[in-house]
Amino acid sequence: MTTLLIAIFVTVFDQLVKWIVVSHMELGETIPLIRNVFHLTYILNPGAAFGLLPHQDWFFLAIVAVLFAAFFVMRKRIPQKPFYFPAAVGMLLGGALGNGIDRVRLGAVVDFFDFRIWPIFNVADIFICLGVGLIAFYFWRHSE
Repeated sequence: MTTLLIAIFVTVFDQLVKWIVVSHMELGETIPLIRNVFHLTYILNPGAAFGLLPHQDWFFLAIVAVLFAAFFVMRKRIPQKPFYFPAAVGMLLGGALGNGIDRVRLGAVVDFFDFRIWPIFNVADIFICLGVGLIAFYFWRHSE
């Protein structure tokens, strides 16, 4: 249950932040928060991380479907301890769903965090990276 609650929270939070960006900024607009270091820059990314595989929406949506199918098939085998493992799976699922919703609605993903030396990203991307990182950490710590 923890996994699904976190996935729902991440998805809703991601979509809420994206809604705020889309409703208060023009596409391509940038707002410097720390000049030349951190800006909010509203773009639509038709690809994955770093803009890879642009306009492959069905491929990315298939990945989201496979992630959720794997979760529902394997959900009883997900370790509940340590707490961060089911939370990490929820972060991954919620982030993937948040970006998947954008792909269905817009044909691209809303991105806005802009550190100027890194590709622009969003809340869902943060949770995907956190989730994958925590899952990798779990398997590193529990490998035999």
